[in-house]
Amino acid sequence: MSAFDQHHRDLSALATATRRRVLIARQGVDFASNDYLALGQSGRIAAAVAAALARGVAVGSGGSRLLRGNDPEHILLEAEAAAFFGAEAALYFSTGYAANAALFATLPQTGDLVVHDALIHASAHEGMRLGRAACVSAAHNDVTAFADAIAQWRRAGGTGRPWIAVESLYSMDGDRAPLDALVALAEAHDGVMLIDEAHATGVFGDDGRGLAGHLEGRPDIVTLRTCGKAMGCEGALVCGPEIVRDFLVNRARAFIFSTAPSPLMASAARASLQILADEPERRTALRALIATAETTLAPYGVVPTGSQILPLVLGDDATTMRVAAVVQAAGFDVRGIRPPTVPSGTSRLRISLTLNVTAPQIAGLGDALQKALS
Repeated sequence: MSAFDQHHRDLSALATATRRRVLIARQGVDFASNDYLALGQSGRIAAAVAAALARGVAVGSGGSRLLRGNDPEHILLEAEAAAFFGAEAALYFSTGYAANAALFATLPQTGDLVVHDALIHASAHEGMRLGRAACVSAAHNDVTAFADAIAQWRRAGGTGRPWIAVESLYSMDGDRAPLDALVALAEAHDGVMLIDEAHATGVFGDDGRGLAGHLEGRPDIVTLRTCGKAMGCEGALVCGPEIVRDFLVNRARAFIFSTAPSPLMASAARASLQILADEPERRTALRALIATAETTLAPYGVVPTGSQILPLVLGDDATTMRVAAVVQAAGFDVRGIRPPTVPSGTSRLRISLTLNVTAPQIAGLGDALQKALS
């Protein structure tokens, strides 16, 4: 009997359900990445990293931020990010997953309630699993459902603080949270908003400050802004009141016990923030591609969202992966997304628009979809 028999059975069950994952090398035209502004290979970011190396910035941090890993590049990035986004303070994490998990595991306290959108990211669920507060799901983008959850908790004797947790732009559906209404709800209940801006940062708002940019700086708002998507590098920035930063530095295990991110990545993120401010034409070009794609791909069932994320919901897992394989064979890198990443019965192709593609390539994708779906 093998020590891994149960693991083999688990993987076999995933394969039978058409849900076994495998790593696929990138190939074909990019309709799968989150490199929305095509900064992943930006010459300006590469030059910033080269300049940092030339002035002696280290590749590795050498330790956690609370030991010797607190590099001047980290400190500069956090100060510049706080100023750019309009927050009192910022804290740099190695990944968005680590940052989100740390937020939910650390900030809500015993006796509090986290009301989260039903479609919030897996990293938030990981943090809630590790946290102290009670947690409840609210129907997607339904402000009344959030309000009802808080009211029911109060009627049952809840006396702590409610935390309302959403993504400003949902990574698999491409739709937006009703932020202003939810902020008003949080304010009415002396609550706090946790807003994941991962897919909105760089793409929306003044200078790419995101869909929550106009809310930043409030004492009841905490935002998460990843650097590995539109910003084209790596890591994540938690922005909010200074007390949030201080508390995370003292209590967030994912921060305290992790080796600090590469100082070179902090240099890259600093350059990316400058590009967001200096090159608004990137956002203009992306908006034009979004409009083109919504018109071109709508006949094939692609849902217009007004964002760079366009889902084609096919429902069935096997059908989704078959269509994805046909489209990939035609030279277009589009990935199939299945449960548990999305709800059961909503398997889909997630079409991601970036400045790595052109309008003719979008038309070519439409032709490939027509053949795959026929």
